[in-house]
Amino acid sequence: MSIIKTRVGRRSFLKTSAAAGGGLMISFSWLASCSPGQTKEEILAMPDEWFDLNGYIKIGNNGVITLFNPNPEIGQNVMTSLPMIVAEELDVDWKKVIVEQGKLDEDAFKNPQFAGGSLSIKFGWNPLRMAGAAGRRMLLEAAAKEWQVDVSSLTTSEGMIKTADGSKTMGYGDIAAKAVGIEVPEELDLKDPKEYKIIGTHKKNVEGKKIITGKPLFGLDFKKEGMKLAMIQHPPAFGMQVKDFNRDEIVAMDGVLDAFIIDTTTEEPSWGEVNAFNKLVAIVGESTWQLMNAKKALRVSYETVSPLESTDTQTKMMQDALLKGGNVVDSRKDGDTEAAFAKAAKVIERTYSSPLIPHNTLEPMNFYADVQENSAWLIGPTQTPKSLEDAASKLLGMPVENIEVEMTRIGGGFGRRLYVHFGLEAAAISKQFGAPIKMIYTREDDMTQGTYRPAYISTYKAGLDENNNLIAFSVKGVGLPEGAVFPNRFPAGAVDNYTAEKINTETNVSTGAWRAPRSHFTAGAEQSFLDEVAELAGKDPIDFRMELFERAKNNPVGDKYDYDADRYAGVLKLVKEKCNWGKETQGVHRGVAAYFCHSSYVAEVMDVVMENGQPKVQKVWAATDCGIVINKEGAINIIEGGIIDGIGHAMYSELTLENGKPSHNNFNSYQLIRHAQAPKEIEVHFVENEIDPTGLGEPGLPPAQGALANALYKATGKRYYHTPFSTKKQEQINLEVG
Repeated sequence: MSIIKTRVGRRSFLKTSAAAGGGLMISFSWLASCSPGQTKEEILAMPDEWFDLNGYIKIGNNGVITLFNPNPEIGQNVMTSLPMIVAEELDVDWKKVIVEQGKLDEDAFKNPQFAGGSLSIKFGWNPLRMAGAAGRRMLLEAAAKEWQVDVSSLTTSEGMIKTADGSKTMGYGDIAAKAVGIEVPEELDLKDPKEYKIIGTHKKNVEGKKIITGKPLFGLDFKKEGMKLAMIQHPPAFGMQVKDFNRDEIVAMDGVLDAFIIDTTTEEPSWGEVNAFNKLVAIVGESTWQLMNAKKALRVSYETVSPLESTDTQTKMMQDALLKGGNVVDSRKDGDTEAAFAKAAKVIERTYSSPLIPHNTLEPMNFYADVQENSAWLIGPTQTPKSLEDAASKLLGMPVENIEVEMTRIGGGFGRRLYVHFGLEAAAISKQFGAPIKMIYTREDDMTQGTYRPAYISTYKAGLDENNNLIAFSVKGVGLPEGAVFPNRFPAGAVDNYTAEKINTETNVSTGAWRAPRSHFTAGAEQSFLDEVAELAGKDPIDFRMELFERAKNNPVGDKYDYDADRYAGVLKLVKEKCNWGKETQGVHRGVAAYFCHSSYVAEVMDVVMENGQPKVQKVWAATDCGIVINKEGAINIIEGGIIDGIGHAMYSELTLENGKPSHNNFNSYQLIRHAQAPKEIEVHFVENEIDPTGLGEPGLPPAQGALANALYKATGKRYYHTPFSTKKQEQINLEVG
């Protein structure tokens, strides 16, 4: 058992209340101010009365527990894993827990409500445990008073309280109302991880049945009586802006109610308002079919307001910035790399690149908006509801307290829905039309709108001494617009002479976070390069990495680096053991990669075989250290998904520009990984420890590209430097200033 201080005090941490029907409401600072949503009534009998007050934990008079999930659900399964934390410390029967989506209220939250950065579990771990433990302690105190016994003589199990001799038992619902007002001690007893009954087990997605039976959970599902539908048309190229269009012809079409130009530009836009196309044509009508026909009939005049960029010119600009040094925004220097390279017995230098990539979420952008004179109601799939609320306040000239944002379940985010332009577009359309609307993107709108993953180029260089020890290492990376170099990550701290430079450039193409921002590229490039260095040194690729971790652990260079060498080495050891490294069968070609990001460590080994002259990923092993695993079912799923996503984008994904115009606008030409191209088997393992949990939404993806590249080299004899692997010429870039 461990002890945790409630720290923030009773008033700010915990509030309790009761209702005439009996029961207990617990409201606490990290989680507060929600309202009820859907419940699993088909499974649980509802209590006679719930507490109609703000809060995130409710105990009904029949012992049923409700937890409101504060964060957006984008498939990372927080609606299951976050409640498991509370249920564990509250000591309840998981079958009696129901989960509902909370509303936006960051004032009560005292923590940001968003889905991104793999942070939901990491941020929620201590507050949620405190809330569960506080509730359990209050119930025990109430029972002790009722039975006139010492509280230390009582125990709990699955929502029941028992005396030491077992002569008396009581359900939480029986005593919940009497627990109201009981003081929470300054320190709370928390379970020892060895006592966990819920955390660390396999729990199915609490919304799984609703999803597979087609219940209306997503933004596209949302309907409100009286609402109309809307679609938009943005310019065909980055650098263009809408001037006017054939409005009279469009509004005369069947099912079209109005058409006009909107502008979502605000003063001092936040990072979440990234948008290359603030001025758009909007069409409002009765059905999507009628609106799509109206879009086909549009004749829009555009003006060019900035250069129309092409991929070739962008690539040349990045190459020039890389060679000249460009706008260096972050760097590190240990020792003297130039001198070390000069005296090295062997030197190797390689350049890696990756193109712009759209997010391509399964659910296209959409949002409902009902903007009235003094209020606005916005409902839809957003990863950053507070950012949308603030931006809408600026756009509409309305106090933020008059705007209500509600979150639906999200049909794919990957960082795309961190940005709020589509919610603002819905608000602008509703305001001008004067009625509630739901704005829906077509796939073509979505794929050509921007907010792409940036393009990257990075050059790595390594020097070995006469004994094949790594004595110098450098990395210099440029991005469009942000470079993908993390100066204090591995192998920083493991090499005497080390330099790293991150270089930014400028573009009028809108870009944004994409699952494991920058790490998804850096992991592939770095881990591919380390394999080539290991080969040059005549060393096993895992052994070579382990040597570097030993140096970082026992005699680190410098006093700042971002990773824990022991944990990093730990996932490599585990994956090496599980895959029987070095004992692969004939015809199987094996690659390895390991990476640290978002506070978690993942190592992957990938087996590739050749089928009909084409490489096929046969099996993947993954070893992960994310601290305590809350829900193993969800954790396995998200690592598997990251691996498949990483393989697919490394092999196939690319979006190019010609005079500002995207080369693809739908899946008939833009290739994503198909079922037949996915690994036949994925085996996921976790390092068992009692370290506070970190996130998993992103860390499983980055190692996949490196492991794939290294396995492909074994299978084909060719090194892979540029994604997508299936179409790019795999040759070194000639860096010459243009």
